[in-house]
Amino acid sequence: QVQLLESGGGSVQAGGSLRLSCVGSGAVYTTYCMAWFRQAPGKEREAVATIHSADHITYYADSVKGRFTISLDNTRLTHFLQMNSLKPEDAATYYCAKGDSELNDGVFSCPTAPSGFDSWGQGTQVIVSS
Repeated sequence: QVQLLESGGGSVQAGGSLRLSCVGSGAVYTTYCMAWFRQAPGKEREAVATIHSADHITYYADSVKGRFTISLDNTRLTHFLQMNSLKPEDAATYYCAKGDSELNDGVFSCPTAPSGFDSWGQGTQVIVSS
């Protein structure tokens, strides 16, 4: 089990930027996935972005493509989410997570459902005003 600690949330105007950080404890010896999820009040938790530890292939939700960037520092189990051009609909509590990698026909991939992740941060709130 990995413990994750998030930071970087806050309140910004529409069009602004935030950079979220997630720091994990302990060493990692196997392939894995890191991800950012978000959950707005009254809505389900949804995957925003994932990144694989082996090849750093990324996934982004359609709603954030071109605006958000996920990155990973394997040596410290630390990953980031750079959020640019923020919109009011981006407002939510953001959670970082670690999960198991998937392999299909020799190609790595990451899950996008919350059930595919076994370690979670405490959440950091992002508020975007118009």
